[in-house]
Amino acid sequence: MDAARLYAIAAFVAGLIITLFLAAYLTPRSWWRRPNARALLIMVVGAWGFGSLILYATHGPAAATNIASTAPAPLISAAANAAPANDAPTAGQPFHVHRDLNLRAAPGVHSARVATVQAGAIVTPTGVHDGDWWQIKTIINGRETSGWASSLWLRRSGE
Repeated sequence: MDAARLYAIAAFVAGLIITLFLAAYLTPRSWWRRPNARALLIMVVGAWGFGSLILYATHGPAAATNIASTAPAPLISAAANAAPANDAPTAGQPFHVHRDLNLRAAPGVHSARVATVQAGAIVTPTGVHDGDWWQIKTIINGRETSGWASSLWLRRSGE
């Protein structure tokens, strides 16, 4: 299970715990004597609401709405002689793609997709970056292609 899904699960579990504490102190005790639809609704809505707030506060607005459906596992791992795991991607250091990777025309998720790098391909950062976005180059169908990818997907094996 990837880190994004674990963060989401942890956020919603924390939301459920917060909901149960608040419900124990803010609702009449008679509501909780036997299971009923009202208690289930309070727990579901509370866990969803507080979990979404936690995700929004920690990962921004996109994470609160898309984390469960669009967050894939890390895509790329480094070659065997990689630098230490806490370093940023290094220009010229090849990475192996584990899942399909979208190359963008410019930094950002809203820019046009230039190409899709297939799993198993090798990509190399050029050294040009804009925040967390790195320009990378690769060979697709026999010709060299360059585009932008988030450094969040540039991971070494073992990370």
